[in-house]
Amino acid sequence: MPIRAVLWDIDDTIFDYSAAERAGVLTHLRSEGLLSAFEADGAAGAVGAVENEAVARWHAAMNLHYERFLAGEITWAEQRRERVRAFLGPDVPDEAADAWFAAYYVHFEAAWAVFPDVVPALDALTPGYRHGLLSNSATAHQERKLARLGLRDRFEFLLCSQELGYAKPAPEAFLAACEALGLPPAEVAYVGDKADTDARGANAAGLHGVWLDRTGSVTAPDLRRITGLAQLPALLAADTRFGAPSSIG
Repeated sequence: MPIRAVLWDIDDTIFDYSAAERAGVLTHLRSEGLLSAFEADGAAGAVGAVENEAVARWHAAMNLHYERFLAGEITWAEQRRERVRAFLGPDVPDEAADAWFAAYYVHFEAAWAVFPDVVPALDALTPGYRHGLLSNSATAHQERKLARLGLRDRFEFLLCSQELGYAKPAPEAFLAACEALGLPPAEVAYVGDKADTDARGANAAGLHGVWLDRTGSVTAPDLRRITGLAQLPALLAADTRFGAPSSIG
């Protein structure tokens, strides 16, 4: 069957989440006078060591508590508070944690940017393929982000795990997006930056998973892998129609 539609992940696929997170947390910690508290053990004086340690600790807290949110253990607001407590201590009251995160978010939002290969790829794939979004997030949060980035009207719909009740890599999440398209999974490709959550999860649900490995540092012979979105149109147009894993990358 030909591929008729592309489903897209958002963070670190379309939107440069990692760069915005780094810029946002470093700017916020400097403004709060807290950056020195995150000095790397044994790395004092090393160029960028303090900044790298701060970002690593913030990102680790995000991963831990965001996974708890995706598992339904805590709410969207609670995962944000827990990320703050990982920095400031476990006894920070909700109101103070909310205020601290809101201040960070101002700096995070100021650094929002789309990867430079996104719009050219969408232009090359439209109108030949339909486009939708599937994200492990909250709809209101991602709608605002996409509108701010000027991309929302490039996609037919946005589905998010908070409202779906299923998070990638659960097959139900991918199949809900296929249902929204009105297409069988065999006619849909899914593009995302995580090998397991995105590419392997999509494959397991019967879609055609494409792993966007922007670092280009890892091989995965079992996956269709690209290192940039400029490679996506050729992959989708391949005569094999995904009959075998792509050799790209």
